[in-house]
Amino acid sequence: MNFVDELTWRGMIHDMMPGTKEQLEKEMTTGYLGIDPTADSLHIGHLVGVMILKHFQAAGHKPIVLVGGATGMIGDPSGKSSERVLLNEDTLRHNQSCLKKQLSHFLDFDSDAPNKAEMVNNYDWMKKFSFLEFIRDIGKHITVNYMMSKDSVKKRLNDSSTDGMSFTEFSYQLVQGNDFLHLYQEKNCKLQMGGSDQWGNITTGTELIRRMAQGEAFALTCPLITKADGRKFGKTETGNIWLDSRLTSPYKFYQFWLNTSDEDAEKYIKIFTMFSKEEIDGTLSEHREAPHLRILQKKLAKEITIMVHSQADYEMAVSASDILFGKGTSEEIKKLDENTFLSVFEGVPQFKISMQKLEAGIPVMELLSDDTGIFPSKGDLRRTIKGNGLSINKGKVQDQEFVINKDFLIDEKYILVQKGKKNYFLIIAE
Repeated sequence: MNFVDELTWRGMIHDMMPGTKEQLEKEMTTGYLGIDPTADSLHIGHLVGVMILKHFQAAGHKPIVLVGGATGMIGDPSGKSSERVLLNEDTLRHNQSCLKKQLSHFLDFDSDAPNKAEMVNNYDWMKKFSFLEFIRDIGKHITVNYMMSKDSVKKRLNDSSTDGMSFTEFSYQLVQGNDFLHLYQEKNCKLQMGGSDQWGNITTGTELIRRMAQGEAFALTCPLITKADGRKFGKTETGNIWLDSRLTSPYKFYQFWLNTSDEDAEKYIKIFTMFSKEEIDGTLSEHREAPHLRILQKKLAKEITIMVHSQADYEMAVSASDILFGKGTSEEIKKLDENTFLSVFEGVPQFKISMQKLEAGIPVMELLSDDTGIFPSKGDLRRTIKGNGLSINKGKVQDQEFVINKDFLIDEKYILVQKGKKNYFLIIAE
């Protein structure tokens, strides 16, 4: 299946310039997509664009990832109500190298294939321009009327809740248009891809190419992904879901996809995986027969977690889920790394204990009532033990004389206490 047909059935095309499909059927085409380097990790909001590049390369075309070092210093007004914090060059270069490492999970940058992916930074050519050169060589080819007609500009100018738009932001589409012109001239790049909010900026580039290079270039955008309830995709109460495990643990990443609604999961499995239409249709049929088993969400979460992280991270995320929902064992809990362990038990009440005291050994009655106050009284604790309702590190405690020492520490620091099925407490030894 060719690139355009592949994206069409997946619901990944919003706008496309006439002639784009014919160009891609005619020859191996170089196309690019820009990523803003404002952080040293991608988040799942970037994944739609990344998957488009992955499909583009899989269809035999050459993808270029443009890291917007120059444009990141300005800030794109599209979809924004205020200007961005501007970054310095050292931060941008650091972010660029981190992003390339993450993108290597999706794109082939290293083989000898003619369509291997490339990463470029628009700061490398924009820094050579003086202001006068830019407005003389680039600015004179695009009228203010043309720039004012763009939706991203009109929305900001007509929004009474903002202070308007600075000249810096107004010039953004010229800078992005010049990127397309540069890549067209230097790398024979004929296609720019991006989110639907980028259509105005992208077509400014095709216009510059037409006027300055007498060439023909093309544009393709994908829809902005929303949840079934209309809320923005990728945002949670705690913020972005990042691809870097330091910022979002693989367990939390896995849980995000596992907890999607049926309606969202049906859309996401087409967009965020490489499964064929036949395989997805089969999964949807299977899921609809027994939706309570969440077959669709499990397959989606597994595929994306392995693609972004690894098979081992996926297995640890599943194991961590089992521990939280009552199926895990004390052996399994000790296998979790600290980051995953803390993600699983985030928000659980915490209590401190002296490491020195723990080395000598503390009777469970003393530890959980006098030392931590997890149980309000020893009588309450005795009743819980009698009723088989106390677990330490997922192991049942049935002896009131039970002694806990530092051998019970997880990651040499934590003890997990469970009261009944759902009440967890964390003891931290210091």
